[in-house]
Amino acid sequence: MWSFIKLLLLFIVASVCHWAFSSLFSFWGLSVNIMLAFTAAFCAVLKPAFGYPAAFVCGLFLDFFATKLFGYNAFSFTVASCIIYALAERFDFDGIFPQVISVFGLSVLVSVINALLVWWFASAAMWPGFWSVLGGAFFCALLAPAVFWIVRRVLACGPVCRQR
Repeated sequence: MWSFIKLLLLFIVASVCHWAFSSLFSFWGLSVNIMLAFTAAFCAVLKPAFGYPAAFVCGLFLDFFATKLFGYNAFSFTVASCIIYALAERFDFDGIFPQVISVFGLSVLVSVINALLVWWFASAAMWPGFWSVLGGAFFCALLAPAVFWIVRRVLACGPVCRQR
């Protein structure tokens, strides 16, 4: 129960950080998705039984506040969690380099998946722009080590965490 409360508190922190950074960097036209960095950290730390639902809920939370296609963030975050769990056997997510590279790659991939989903289902093109996506992915990648550290420290690898 205590692990669930910690996870809920981390979700609230992720939501506030996502709102703050999205608002702050929108002035420069950057598409920053800090919630994705938290999702990657959740999946790197938690067992799949807890990581997949956490990724889905993070994406669904963003869908509730978006004016775009409903459910596309939930789908793309779930795809991102599948990729993190597939990479977990090959990457050591305790290192900074795998954290930065995976968050950068996932940020770009999720932006492309979201644009394709909107184009496919809504027959509309919606792309924030190459430099917006690249700049936002770069900034999220720079914040990734701090996000991973916070998630590891707060969850403290209780019964819901993966064994290394």
